[in-house]
Amino acid sequence: MDRHNPKQLLAQSELIYSSSRVAEAIDRLSQQVTQVLENSEPVVICVMGGGVVFAGQLLTRLNFPLELDYVHASRYQNETVGSTLEWKSLPKLDLTGRNVLLLDDILDEGITLKAIQEKCLALGAAKVFSAVLVEKRLDHPKPIAADFIGVEVPNRYVFGYGMDVYGWWRNLPAIYALNN
Repeated sequence: MDRHNPKQLLAQSELIYSSSRVAEAIDRLSQQVTQVLENSEPVVICVMGGGVVFAGQLLTRLNFPLELDYVHASRYQNETVGSTLEWKSLPKLDLTGRNVLLLDDILDEGITLKAIQEKCLALGAAKVFSAVLVEKRLDHPKPIAADFIGVEVPNRYVFGYGMDVYGWWRNLPAIYALNN
């Protein structure tokens, strides 16, 4: 596959979840998150850049007071394999004694999400919850388990709905997988 030809990447990929299935998953997640956090006035932290599409959709379904912030830490830098974690931006709000909800696009190996969770706790958060749109099924344990999961995907490279492939296609309203 030619990483510089986004239309070819999409044409040679498989639809995993349609936009309607993704919307159903986000509706379900909003109910689950509300049950747990509606009375705690949490700080919701979007993990940039992949989490922005998911966060934007989920936030409009949460009908309780919350504060919004973001963090930017990445291992991928427009590649399909992760490397060293790079911190680009830390939360700006005071997390001391607060419940925090991290919103991210995918729980893959769990290294980035675990590091962000640990950073929030080090910044004084009372408890850190995580919600991911997608969890990748792997054959080995991860260092973190998400509290709220939208959909599960096989161990393939997935993109769309905030997740990119070589920097392309975060804007797709559905989830696709590269064909091997």
